[in-house]
Amino acid sequence: MTMKKLTRDDLYTLEKYAEVRPEFRARVIAHKKNRNVPIGPAATLYFEDRQTIQYQIQEMLRVERIFEAAGIEEELEAYNPLIPDGSNWKATFMIEEPDVDKRRELLAGLIGIEHRVWVRVDGHDPVYAIADEDLERDTEEKTSSVHFMRFELVPGMVNDLRAGAVLSMGVDHENYRYQLEPVTDNVREALLADLD
Repeated sequence: MTMKKLTRDDLYTLEKYAEVRPEFRARVIAHKKNRNVPIGPAATLYFEDRQTIQYQIQEMLRVERIFEAAGIEEELEAYNPLIPDGSNWKATFMIEEPDVDKRRELLAGLIGIEHRVWVRVDGHDPVYAIADEDLERDTEEKTSSVHFMRFELVPGMVNDLRAGAVLSMGVDHENYRYQLEPVTDNVREALLADLD
């Protein structure tokens, strides 16, 4: 069954969220541990689902002090597309380098990287990310440190994954080539739960 999109009824009010936030946050942080895939020294895929997106929305509403219906609907519209649809995985891809000068240099050398990120189910061709469907994040000088990605899987891949096929992920940009094979079992199981 497809993961349902979030509605206003699924969200805590600001007042209630203030009460439950410590426990909810701890639960989401534990949940996210099985949904992060580092690829090489500077890139990580953070796989989203209904729970991670609810946390993002709740935090936005809290920080921005949004409590009016129109503002809440706006956040739902912005974030709901990041919830998987049952045949895909959706992820936030981040290029992380703490040193500002090194980061600038890294991002300048990685233009187009968002189209070179892949997942592969053993026995199938790699599936490359469909990236940044909401807006273009590259400029002529550099790529963004954050990209939003969707990986569309065909039913045969899902069946093979369920049957135990190895899952691997990687990046094959000319200036950044790394792969992780296999993806750890805890991540593989978490991602399998996102699929119909």
